[in-house]
Amino acid sequence: MNLAAIIDGHPDDAPAVMSRGEITTYGDLRRQTGELRGALTRLGIESGDRVAIAMANNWFFVVSYLAVVGVGAIAVPINPASPAAEMEGELGAIRPKMLIAGAAAANGVNNLDVAKLGIEHFVAPNGSGIDGASLFDDLFGGEATPIVDRAPDDVAVLIFTAGTGGSPKAAMLTHSNLVSNIEQAQGAQGNEILASDVGLGVLPMFHIFGLNVVLGISLHAGASVVMVERFDPISAVETIRDRKVTVVAGAPTMFATIASLPRVTAADLASVRLAITGAAPLPPDIATDFEERFNLPLRQGYGLTEASPVVTSSVFEGEPRPFSIGTVLPGMEVRLIDEEGEDALEGDAGEIWVRGPNVFAGYWEDAEATARTKTEDGWLRTGDVAITDDDGFLYLVDRAKDLIIVSGFNVYPAEVEDAIIAHPGVADVAVVGVSHPHTGETVKAFVVAAGGVHLEEDQLIDFVGKRLARYKCPTKITFVDEMPRGLGGKLLRRALR
Repeated sequence: MNLAAIIDGHPDDAPAVMSRGEITTYGDLRRQTGELRGALTRLGIESGDRVAIAMANNWFFVVSYLAVVGVGAIAVPINPASPAAEMEGELGAIRPKMLIAGAAAANGVNNLDVAKLGIEHFVAPNGSGIDGASLFDDLFGGEATPIVDRAPDDVAVLIFTAGTGGSPKAAMLTHSNLVSNIEQAQGAQGNEILASDVGLGVLPMFHIFGLNVVLGISLHAGASVVMVERFDPISAVETIRDRKVTVVAGAPTMFATIASLPRVTAADLASVRLAITGAAPLPPDIATDFEERFNLPLRQGYGLTEASPVVTSSVFEGEPRPFSIGTVLPGMEVRLIDEEGEDALEGDAGEIWVRGPNVFAGYWEDAEATARTKTEDGWLRTGDVAITDDDGFLYLVDRAKDLIIVSGFNVYPAEVEDAIIAHPGVADVAVVGVSHPHTGETVKAFVVAAGGVHLEEDQLIDFVGKRLARYKCPTKITFVDEMPRGLGGKLLRRALR
């Protein structure tokens, strides 16, 4: 099998990807990915090699992703907007043989020592503003090679997800994981994605929601995807209206922003039949405002990178149940586990555990972190706490881990704390998530300055901004004399919220 085969079998003239005003049909996409597979093969890219892709949502990303996976290599999408320090950490962790970068990655990539990272092949599109790269455009036009057959448990993709220890961790998603989750999502009763659908590809492709839910399911169904390189609410609405988009998926903050636009009417979203939200909890007021404004219910789901990602969904016939994250997809098992490690009593809350062919293989070269997250008999401990009703609908009630979700992106406090403590003027630091009207949550840091050192808030925020992606950076820093700690010196993070 090979995940890249999801584009096979669809009509040659059916539109697959719309990017920068150009339409690529399935016939063209198969030809282009075949040519790029041939070029990658001639460059010596082999099964198991890692190829990092630092690109915005566009045709370049789609064809690169499918070709890399198609030759049996491992695709590693990374945030093109990451600063050089964060890119270097991720690339150093997975040691790619090749880096494909686009214009959106120029600021970070131009400050990397590519040779020091052991990258043998470095390519970028013409006009991308990236120094020292070979032309991506020159890889096309040669002899195509067929898709390489891979075992179901061979790794297809590495997706970076924030690690509890602060260091970057890459979740290993196999061909079977990704294809299984696509089929599970499509197997839910009613409202599956159809070949006639047009999806809005605004969720970033380095995020598993964008990669496998928006792009993967659409291509598997023979639908088309309009690739959007950056989210602007007015432009997004214009794209939905002009391209007659039928499926819109995004974090709750995206829908809240669209609903806040004063001149947007239900007519602008008249083509949309499914509005799907996930990646962060859906506040009830956002759901209510959006549905009343556009006569379109928001269908909430739940998932995580390690589950490829969808676990529950409200994409079924009929109206979604208020406040619920939906029901468990077919083909997987879910348990709610109490604090004693037993199945929670009916009506009681418990941590969500997931088992099925969609559950990841583990973290790249990190057996210890894998063992903490995945049991020997295949259960994924999600860290999220839920209850279920008599009809099997699940409701999130808490997070067992100190996770911060900013506009749908996961941020672990330890990663931000490690970046702040690297400043020589910082003696101690603690990071928490606080409510934010536009992003759901934002990062707030509490800092103890080293003796005799005077620190400025903006100075520290700029310092972190050179090391982490913008959404991970604190928007507020409070200076304190000491941190609240319990017996044994453990930080009492809840006391800071």
